[in-house]
Amino acid sequence: MEKMSKTLLSTPFEQLDAAAQILMEARKNDSWIFAAGNGGSSATASHFVNDFMKGLTVPGKKRFRAMALNDCTPLLTAWSNDTSYDQGFREQLINYAKTGDVLVVFSGSGNSGNVVAAADYAKSIGMKVIAFTGRCGGAVDRYSDVNCISPTDVMEEIEDTHMIWEHALVCGLRPQIEAE
Repeated sequence: MEKMSKTLLSTPFEQLDAAAQILMEARKNDSWIFAAGNGGSSATASHFVNDFMKGLTVPGKKRFRAMALNDCTPLLTAWSNDTSYDQGFREQLINYAKTGDVLVVFSGSGNSGNVVAAADYAKSIGMKVIAFTGRCGGAVDRYSDVNCISPTDVMEEIEDTHMIWEHALVCGLRPQIEAE
C-alpha cells in the first residue's frame, strides 16, 4: 500500500486533464470513443465504457458514445484467428471508426501488438489516441496524443493506477456535465 501510495503521488495530472479535454470534445461532437486492452487492461477498457456510458449519464444532458473493442469476443477472436492477433482491434476500427473519433487504450507495457496496431490505424485516419500505460510508455507512445504513464514496473500497480485514474476522470467530468 505504501508503494502504491507513492505511485499515485506521481499521477500525471496534466496528461489526465488533456485526456479529459479530448473526451469532452468527443462528447460535444457526437464522436465515438473506442476503448481496448488485453487481460486486466481489457477489464479496465470495459469498465471505462461502463462508466462513460452509464456513470456519466446525467438526465437531460448529452451522452457519451463509447464501445470497448474487446467486448465482442466472437468478433475479436474471428479477426485474430483469420488475420493475426495483432490485427483484432485494428480491423474493428476499420469497420467502426472515422476521423474525429477517439481511441483509448490500456496497456501495462504499451507494447501489445494489437494495441499498437490499433493506435497506428487510428492516427492514420485522424483519430485522437489516449493511452494509459506503465513502465516507459512503450511503442504506443509514438501514436498517442496523450499517454498517461503509471510510474511503476509492477503490473498489478499499473492496472490499479489506471482504474483509479479512470474513476478520477469520471468524478472530475460529472460536475462539468451537470453544470452545463
